[in-house]
Amino acid sequence: MADESYDYLIVGAGFAGSVLAERLAADANKRVLLIDRRSHIGGNAYDYYNDDGILIHQYGPHIFHTNAKRIIDYLSKFTEWRPYEHRVLAHVDGQLVPIPINLSTLNQLYQLEMTPEEAEQFLVARAEPVAEIKTSEDVVINQVGRELYEKFFRGYTTKQWGLDPSQLDKSVTSRVPTRTNDDDRYFIDEYQQMPLHGYTAMFNKMLDHPNIDIMLNVDYREIRDSIKHGHLIFTGPVDEYFDYCFGKLPYRSLEFRHLTIDQPQFQPVAVVNYPDQQVEHTRITEYKYLTGQTHPKTAITYEIPQAEGDPYYPVPRPENTELYRRYQALAENTPNVTFVGRLATYKYYNMDQVVGQALATYQRLMEAKNSPTLIAEMH
Repeated sequence: MADESYDYLIVGAGFAGSVLAERLAADANKRVLLIDRRSHIGGNAYDYYNDDGILIHQYGPHIFHTNAKRIIDYLSKFTEWRPYEHRVLAHVDGQLVPIPINLSTLNQLYQLEMTPEEAEQFLVARAEPVAEIKTSEDVVINQVGRELYEKFFRGYTTKQWGLDPSQLDKSVTSRVPTRTNDDDRYFIDEYQQMPLHGYTAMFNKMLDHPNIDIMLNVDYREIRDSIKHGHLIFTGPVDEYFDYCFGKLPYRSLEFRHLTIDQPQFQPVAVVNYPDQQVEHTRITEYKYLTGQTHPKTAITYEIPQAEGDPYYPVPRPENTELYRRYQALAENTPNVTFVGRLATYKYYNMDQVVGQALATYQRLMEAKNSPTLIAEMH
C-alpha cells in the first residue's frame, strides 16, 4: 500500500472523515486512503454486539436528530431507520423526574397540579434576572432561579466539566431548554431516528467503495511521509497536528463502564442523569431503548467524566477559544491540508452538524480543485 498513490489521505474515520471519503470516492471518482488510530471505523459513534449479543455504543449514547432533510436523505443511502424519540429522567430528591425541566417535572417535584400558564408564572417568580448573561450559571438562574439550578444543573455540570458552571461559557447550559408544557422529549427536531442496524453497519456501507482503502490501528505521524497523496484531510486534534506548538487545547474525557445485567430491563428510559455530586457518574444509559433490540438481558453504561483520556468535549472558556484561534490561523495558512470535524475545529458538533460540515467541505474542495491553495473550513 505504501507504493500506491492517493488523491486524498483522510485522517480519522468518524463522521467527518467517512462522509468526505465517500463523497470523494463515489461522486468525484478520487482515490482515497482513510486511516484511524483506533481499531475500528465510525469514530465515537461506533457500536458493536457485546459478548452477550447486545448492541451497545462503545463511547456512550449517540442519538440521531436533525432538522435538515438533506442530511437524512444523504445518510439514508447507507441505512434504514427506526423512529426513536429520546426521553431522559434525572434522579433528583430521591425520585426520577423528566429533564429538560417541563410541566410534568415541576408538578412531580413540588406535588402540584399546575397548568402551563401557572407553570410559566411559577418559573417567572423564581427566576433571578441577570443583567449580562456570561456564564452557564447565569443562563439557568436567569431562567428558573437558584433552587432548580442547584437541583438539576450545578452538580451535573461540575462533574461533566470539572469546573463550576460560573466558570463556563454560557453555551454549555444554553443547549438545554426549559418548557412549561408537558413535552418530555429531550429533542424537538423534526427528524428523530436511529440507524436500523446500528451506526457501524451504516459506516460499513458508506465506505464500501473500490476507490477507498482503509488502514486501522495506525497513527498519522507514523505513515505521513511514506504514503503518496495529493491532499490531506485532517479530522484529529488541531493542536496535535501542529505538535502542540502553542500548548495543549483543553478537553474533557470520559470513562465508560459497560455492564450486562441478567434482567430484561434496568431503568424506565434510555438515559437517567445523576446531578448529585456525591455520585461519580453523570448518567446511566440502557441501549435496548435506542436499538429496539429484544433480549432477555440488558446492557448499561455508567459514564464518568475525567480530565485525562481521549478528547471528547472542548472546554468552553474564553482563554481556550483564544488559544484555538492561534491554531486556526496556522491551519488556514497550511497549504494542501483541510481541517474538518469536532477535534480539528475545536467545537462541539452534533452528528448531523458534522455530516453537514463534511458535505459543505466536499463542495468547497470541488469548487477549489483547480486553485493552487485549498482552504479549510474553520467555522
